Amino acid sequence: MTALSPDVIVVSGDLTQRARTAQFIEAKEFLARLPGPQVVVPGNHDIPLHNPVARLLTPLEKFRRHVEPSLSPSYVDEEIAVLGVNTARSVVVKGGRINATQLQWLRTTFDPLPREVVKVVVTHHPFDVSPQTDADERVGRAEEAMSVFSEIGVDVLLAGHLHISRSAGTGDRYALSVYEALVVSAVTATSTRGRGEMNSFNVLKLQHDRIEVERYEWMEHEQRFGPASREVFVRKLKGWAPQSMA
Repeated sequence: MTALSPDVIVVSGDLTQRARTAQFIEAKEFLARLPGPQVVVPGNHDIPLHNPVARLLTPLEKFRRHVEPSLSPSYVDEEIAVLGVNTARSVVVKGGRINATQLQWLRTTFDPLPREVVKVVVTHHPFDVSPQTDADERVGRAEEAMSVFSEIGVDVLLAGHLHISRSAGTGDRYALSVYEALVVSAVTATSTRGRGEMNSFNVLKLQHDRIEVERYEWMEHEQRFGPASREVFVRKLKGWAPQSMA
């Protein structure tokens, strides 16, 4: 990872399996070995399932103590703005939601930025899924959020949760006038709980009019991650589209 010299590292949740203290400490040590800055958001597995009281009263206390104090982490420079949003909720086992306060924070933060800045939102639960996946797997209030995103010009939506890699536009699901964001979903870099895909991580190269998504996959025989696939998307009038369709 260090050799790639990233400007920012994004982790889209589920740093632990059962939100136990030892697991959070291991996650903290793992993140400390990676370069910074980092934008890290929690996932539903980072809320304790084994402790009902903590789940209800202090669901993300361990995450904030060991990993990231803020549930609204961000990274902003002259070219990109990456804002993290916590979609994990204690009242459900695996689902997630985004609320009005969070959407207002995104609007307030993104609105003043110059038009050429690429705007990225990071959540654990996705705003869009493949046609083969149940639409209920999306984050709660996805429709409302996408309407706000269209108004403030969000370019990229990063998520995890489903352990399925996917890069696609949102236009097929959301009929929003002159707007289509790019969804990039991560598999998992370290967990053995996959969905038939090798462990991997995504490297995004962001420009105002061009986004390159390269997936680095674990190569067991070499004991390292290496390039496995590459997709390029370009900005069109409505939004982001594969380069071949430009």
